[in-house]
Amino acid sequence: MRLVIDGLASIRSGRPVFSGLGLALEAGEALAIMGSNGAGKSSLLRIVAGLLPASEGSLRIEGGDADTPLAEEAHYLGHRDALKPALTPLETLTFWQSLLGRPLEAPQKALERVGLGHTAHLPSAYLSAGQRRRLALARLLIAHRPLWLLDEPTSALDAASEAMFNGLVVAHLASGGMVMAATHAPLGFASRIFTLGGRS
Repeated sequence: MRLVIDGLASIRSGRPVFSGLGLALEAGEALAIMGSNGAGKSSLLRIVAGLLPASEGSLRIEGGDADTPLAEEAHYLGHRDALKPALTPLETLTFWQSLLGRPLEAPQKALERVGLGHTAHLPSAYLSAGQRRRLALARLLIAHRPLWLLDEPTSALDAASEAMFNGLVVAHLASGGMVMAATHAPLGFASRIFTLGGRS
């Protein structure tokens, strides 16, 4: 499987964010997207995820099911955790799995893999910032999506949690998955770096 981006451009509120962007991402490859604030890192991820329209250019997945849109081949994890405080972690992951389809791991097992098995039945409002981030990361494990689009994925994680997350990414890449991650700091799993220009 391969992600191909060709001549991509983004204009937000009448301001060009980036233009003429082209790259290819191969199975088993992780790309770190770096650049100053306002360079378009988050916009690029959201365009690939199908959450924002591109102003110009094209993007496609090669080698997948021709009937499956690119957006359904991707997990998008934004810099916000998108959790409802009243739902438990188990309820949260069960909801996401039913919404996303193509189930992979059971929600309880995913919680255990991110070190949250003991919180399964607590309201998410009781979780710390790092625990909420780990719960958001657990969504990557419950439904099959070959392309992971991650916006500042290690935000609020301590060193042990970062090591756990790196292990999840390495396993995903080893199974033929792909990762695009917007980041301000180097990521240990990234095989390539793509730098976007922009205003600080």
